[in-house]
Amino acid sequence: MTVSILITTYNSAKYLKTCLESALQQDYADREIIIVDNASTDGTRTVLREFGTRLRVIYNDRNRGFAAGQNQAIALAGGDWLFSLNPDVMLKPDFLSTLLAAGQLAATRSGEQIGVLCGKLLRWKPAASNERSQTIDSTGIYFRRNLRHLDRGSDEIDRGQYERREYVIGATAAAALYRRTMVEDISVGGEFFDEDFFAYREDADLAWRAQLMGWSCLYVPEAVAWHVRRVTPERFRQLPDEINRHSIKNRFLMRAKNISAGLYLRLLIPVTARDLLIFGYCVLFNRGLLSGLALFWSKRESIRGKRKWIQAHRRVSDTELARWFDNHPHSIQAQ
Repeated sequence: MTVSILITTYNSAKYLKTCLESALQQDYADREIIIVDNASTDGTRTVLREFGTRLRVIYNDRNRGFAAGQNQAIALAGGDWLFSLNPDVMLKPDFLSTLLAAGQLAATRSGEQIGVLCGKLLRWKPAASNERSQTIDSTGIYFRRNLRHLDRGSDEIDRGQYERREYVIGATAAAALYRRTMVEDISVGGEFFDEDFFAYREDADLAWRAQLMGWSCLYVPEAVAWHVRRVTPERFRQLPDEINRHSIKNRFLMRAKNISAGLYLRLLIPVTARDLLIFGYCVLFNRGLLSGLALFWSKRESIRGKRKWIQAHRRVSDTELARWFDNHPHSIQAQ
């Protein structure tokens, strides 16, 4: 089985060399690396040229966003598995081989239709004395009843509390391994990552869509990597308005495509409370963020078509799906 490692860069020079070296040092030999650079101006392209023919690089003349960049890479990839990797992630040498072995074993034992594999991400702190920290970045994602999606274990010290293999709703696209057959099955209009998102939340969107189509995500704690996490819910006031506008737009975009009337009714009170909180913050403290809602409205025709396709192809009932929307991270132990 071939693995295609897919990286989208945008002014990513600071951590890129270490990321690429860790990808090239993987003990899984049957792999290729495809990079899409979104018009970087910070020296990223100089770093990429240092690696020569070991990489296949596409240079865009503008920033097309993470979602479109990854879709470009997917279109060129020849792998049976497609590995979405952020340029600020450092992998242990056995990351890919550990994921693939665990996925094969779990599928054999349980018969689950496993479409996504993810490992344990810890925080990479380049300025610290021990840059490979024991602070958890992500052990998969989860949804709360108000439709916030968060990383399991984020900011906790790793004390072995996430050491069993489990099924979770989905993975952060910072380091997620996707089965090609799933990518082809759930892509809408040729897009795996929804390009209306541009960036942020697109991995949660496809996690929801994959679950609707009956695909599982397996978390494998033995596969370890380190991630420089810059965008967290706690830091939203310090983030640029552009990021927060996309985040607001994408919250509503994800819901508009994926949620059914029945599930919406189940979650109506917490979802509405969260929506009012967001709207109130925008009105009282930063009215510029209301443009995120305008961005969402501008996508309405695209959303309508995508929603129609997704709901027509769903294979999982609301009753089965509802378990993933809980105020406590939901997981299912793997056999």
